[in-house]
Amino acid sequence: MAVTSIDIDRDLLHDAKELLDAPTNKEAVQRALQYTITMQRQRLAFDRISQREFTDEQIDAPKIDYAP
Repeated sequence: MAVTSIDIDRDLLHDAKELLDAPTNKEAVQRALQYTITMQRQRLAFDRISQREFTDEQIDAPKIDYAP
């Protein structure tokens, strides 16, 4: 793991620790970074899915009921 020294606003760090239920500053930063990465990846995936164009054959394809 890389060791990095950065200046972080104390109020932001405090809020992040509280919101993310992080016991340490390090954990708060790691959780915040992971959350940001996850949310951005989800947004990008949603954008790709929502921009997809379907053909009439795909739209009118038969439906399968998977009910048990």
